[in-house]
Amino acid sequence: MPVDTKRLRGPEESQSPWLFVEQEQQSPPDEREDGRRKGQVDVRPIFARCGLVSQAKGSAYIESGKTKVICSVYGPRETERKDETDMKFGRLVCTFRFAPFSCAKRCGWIQSTQEKDLSMALLGSLHPGLCLHRYPRSQIDVSVLVLENDGSALAHAVTCASLALADAGIEMYDLVLGCSLRQEGSDYLLDPTFAEETQEPATESTENRGGMMVALLPSLNQVSGLLCSGDLEQQPLVEAVAACIEGCQRIYSVAQRCLLTAVKKKNPPPDG
Repeated sequence: MPVDTKRLRGPEESQSPWLFVEQEQQSPPDEREDGRRKGQVDVRPIFARCGLVSQAKGSAYIESGKTKVICSVYGPRETERKDETDMKFGRLVCTFRFAPFSCAKRCGWIQSTQEKDLSMALLGSLHPGLCLHRYPRSQIDVSVLVLENDGSALAHAVTCASLALADAGIEMYDLVLGCSLRQEGSDYLLDPTFAEETQEPATESTENRGGMMVALLPSLNQVSGLLCSGDLEQQPLVEAVAACIEGCQRIYSVAQRCLLTAVKKKNPPPDG
């Protein structure tokens, strides 16, 4: 029997191509989009580096997930103040800004009301950790710029500003680390992303729903700042604060390694 050489001869047995398509696995109901679970103390991996802005006295950069924050510290510089009570202590000035390209909704270069409120929250969190009595009649300027906002911007800004102050040689009682949380009923989302911060609630109930940011002095185990919004009962509120404190303790080792690397870079060991 003649063979048609112009026709491709397929296999005698064939299988459906759908057998080779990976089936989508159903994720557990308590699993978040990035793989973390609800109700667990699990922060996103953090990358931190000091000394990136050469014009500043001290600087730091933090990247957590897609959230990117950079901070510059200038000073201490002499300031003219005629109030006798304030001459004995230094002055801390904090500026919190979102870059125009950092959010889905474009921000302007003029500081908005939200940025002013975040600047005050940043100032209140950092102030207890600084030895301002060592800088009389001086002013320390802290400038934070969020390059990309994927949630927990204020908490990471607190950590970034603290690393920048330490890099600038400002005397501090302890580092100030920040961690944020979003409460949804009986579950909480630690270090929430921007989508988790802005998502609509699954139920219409308003009980135990809100957000929180805790600033911690980890070595002293003291809370230097607490910002809470929403409606939380006493027990969920206590559990949320405890979860944020544990989250701050988990990133403490990252901050320590970042500062240690910066010190070694500034003061390399002698040869031999």
